[in-house]
Amino acid sequence: MKRRTTSIIFSNLHRRFHQFPLTTAANFSTTPRPFPDHSPRNPSVTDTDLIRHVTTTIKRRRLEPLRRVLKPYESRFKPSHLIWVLINIKNDYKLVLNFFNWAKSRSEEEQQLHPTLESLCIVVHIAVASNDVETAKRLVFEFWAKPRLDVLKSFELFTERLVYTYKDWGSHPLVFDVYFQVLVETGFVLEAEKLFHKLLGYGVVVSVDSCNLFLCKLSRNFEGIKVAVKVFEEFPELGVCWNTVSYNIVLHCLCRLGKVKEAHNLLVQMEHRGDFPDVVSYGVVVSGYCRNGELDKVLKLVGELKRKGLKPNEYIYNNIIVLLCESGEVVEAERVLREMRKCGVFPDNVVYTTLISGFCKSGDFKATCKLFDEMKHKKIVPDFVMYTSVIHGICKSGKMVEARELFSEMCMKGLEPDEVTYTALIDGYCKVGEMKGAFAVHNQMVQKGLIPNVVTYTALVDGLCKNGEIDVANELLDEMSRKGLQPNVCMYNTIVNGLCKIGNIAQAVKIMEEMDLAGFYPNTITYTTLIDAYCKMGEMAKAHELLRIMLDKGLQPTIVTFNVLMNGFCMSGMLEEGERLIKWMFENSIMPNATTFNSLMKQYCIRNNMRATTEIYKVMHARGVMPDSNTYNILIKGHCKARNMKEAWFLHKQMVEKGFNVTTTTYNALIRGFYKRKKFVEARKLFEEMRTHGLVAEKDIYDIFIDVNYEEGNWEITLELCDEAIEKCLVNET
Repeated sequence: MKRRTTSIIFSNLHRRFHQFPLTTAANFSTTPRPFPDHSPRNPSVTDTDLIRHVTTTIKRRRLEPLRRVLKPYESRFKPSHLIWVLINIKNDYKLVLNFFNWAKSRSEEEQQLHPTLESLCIVVHIAVASNDVETAKRLVFEFWAKPRLDVLKSFELFTERLVYTYKDWGSHPLVFDVYFQVLVETGFVLEAEKLFHKLLGYGVVVSVDSCNLFLCKLSRNFEGIKVAVKVFEEFPELGVCWNTVSYNIVLHCLCRLGKVKEAHNLLVQMEHRGDFPDVVSYGVVVSGYCRNGELDKVLKLVGELKRKGLKPNEYIYNNIIVLLCESGEVVEAERVLREMRKCGVFPDNVVYTTLISGFCKSGDFKATCKLFDEMKHKKIVPDFVMYTSVIHGICKSGKMVEARELFSEMCMKGLEPDEVTYTALIDGYCKVGEMKGAFAVHNQMVQKGLIPNVVTYTALVDGLCKNGEIDVANELLDEMSRKGLQPNVCMYNTIVNGLCKIGNIAQAVKIMEEMDLAGFYPNTITYTTLIDAYCKMGEMAKAHELLRIMLDKGLQPTIVTFNVLMNGFCMSGMLEEGERLIKWMFENSIMPNATTFNSLMKQYCIRNNMRATTEIYKVMHARGVMPDSNTYNILIKGHCKARNMKEAWFLHKQMVEKGFNVTTTTYNALIRGFYKRKKFVEARKLFEEMRTHGLVAEKDIYDIFIDVNYEEGNWEITLELCDEAIEKCLVNET
């Protein structure tokens, strides 16, 4: 039989639920139709005699194999005899089952005795009435698992026989649940829906568990999800009392449809309807909000869950950790991990992989290794994905010795690295300028039978370009082309960037022209790279022209593009043009960031124009642009140079309170400024703070405090500072 496709089934069912009104509860509950009496035709005298002998024989010799016991009667036994014998033995369930299995085996072996559909339904009823639901379900499943030319006719026949035999052979409504569930599980959802409505006429409503199975089956397909929501809304009118499991299924459906707000509203309604949401209910809605990136709503929902005495499960915690990592909030994600453990929910490999990948992306090598070691300590075995993520993170930090050690550990554990792992190592070596190591890994990769991809070649070309080895990079491009790999925009941008870094702008422009001819059109990154090169060479007119071409081609500049231009203006002493650029950005609804303002403020500080610097800082604040650590360092050094120590001290305190790191040069500027103004207490405090943070002061700063401590008679500290100055200043200089 050629089965209907799932999409056709669900679309038909969806159409049915929208076109025809459903039967109301009143129609089936007040005047239910009675089940018919089972009235098989009476046997003839000859048949009666045979049936009596068969019945007597199987009862008397029940411990013997029926195949042997019924051998004398096989040739005369007909399918119609089966029901009459069942009437005589229906109270002996074990004998009923053995006798029916004998009839089935004869049918399969000799194709002589086919149990009728009516007898099958009778045995199903007896099995349910005998609390053997598993056998009943198996029998119904065997019938519906066979290919059928006419599904509708088979459904009508089976349903009619099951209803016809119900009253006299079991009268247990669970039999209809069994039939309904089999229809759903075998994919006959249209027939299951028809059965549901047919049973309403007899005053029978299938159980909520069966209806939940129906919802689950529907929800596996996008069209079916819509039907599932419709069923959920309309079935209560027909007598179905949904439970928490039902709500959870529909909450999941709504979230998959992108209707997270509706799912949240349904979660709130659950309690009003008498069904209390469980941790799964909350988890489904939390997952929906996480997919939408709505962190505030997620945290609010988790808080509500806890107030109701429920504990977030691993699924909820994992979703929150994923969302925080995607938002760059890896430190907060780690805090959630700690909370997770305190609540007795133990993170698995997936949770650790998510968090470690987050720290890798943020470049926090220390946190990455700490979590990786913690994971192994807790006997959670890292898999291939975990090792690759950590290796990639360590390579980004430039710790190639550690990355290589971890790579070896991975191989020793029987985990085979793939192209991604090898490429991460190659990229790491290229980033630190160790091209020999990069090519050694590349050769090892090829020997293993792995084929380098475009990303691998891009890493190698980037490393070569940064080393100024443009000719070798071009040879690598030729090799790549011979292998049938086409360079992409990213690779071209890498070459353009490498050429610009060595000052070969003419060649970079030529490469950009080749990109156009090859169909890999230069993008915003390409133009920004060249604009940056022109700005650094002081050729602002060419930078301007390139920006105009970029805009004419419909490419949108990014904040990086504008920051490159700003830096160019400032380096060329064109500060007024820089200020006009910021004004133009605001007029065109382009928000500058801290870097944009920093370039301008730095140049005004160099010119000792702190009034202009302060004005720019005020504009920055007024426009809602948050200062970064570089902003504070620039301002502090500028005020120190202008001897505005009160303002410098205030900014220093503000900077520390916000968690920004004070640089060595800023500490040096503050200490010199306070010392010159005879503010020795503040100068000494900053010097000690600097040493605590492991920062090395300049030699003249050490000289100041060596002299001060010597004059005060602090011989021990004086000697300590002398040793420190020799070790960190003089030795390092040599």
